[in-house]
Amino acid sequence: MSRLSRTNRDRDPTGRPRNARPRDALGRPLPPGATGVPTTPDDLVLTADEALDEAQRLLDAGRPFHAHEVLEAAWKAAPDQEREFWRGLAQLAVGLTHARRGNLAGAARLFTRAADRIAPYAGQCPYGVPVPDLVRFGRQAAEMLDRDGAAATDLTARLRPGPGSPRAPR
Repeated sequence: MSRLSRTNRDRDPTGRPRNARPRDALGRPLPPGATGVPTTPDDLVLTADEALDEAQRLLDAGRPFHAHEVLEAAWKAAPDQEREFWRGLAQLAVGLTHARRGNLAGAARLFTRAADRIAPYAGQCPYGVPVPDLVRFGRQAAEMLDRDGAAATDLTARLRPGPGSPRAPR
């Protein structure tokens, strides 16, 4: 008998595995019973504009893992022609999460994937997202992490035009 078959796993009403443990601000599971930060509900339904606003609020609050969850929900609900755009934005947030957790190689790979996924949307800039700026941010952040290997806790990204455009440390 395998270890997993003996383990009681948290499951949702459909029987799919879910991790009900609380999480910290960077999405790391905490011990059962610990106080964590609120997470994004699995059944979250937002308009594209609401998803971008909520994801930006979470990024600004230093919670890129939770921003990723919002963007992932938008990706899964998006029309086929937008799915890669939303997937790329979610990967950008995961890249920020990995950078803050100190997984620099993983962050660099995710920033590159994110830039590659959203680059085809640069001429459209769906929902006012500054796609060319985010592509540049992803590529610069990946390059900086590969080159310097330095902790990158000050990386920021703007999903909408406004104060504090996306930037990667040099």
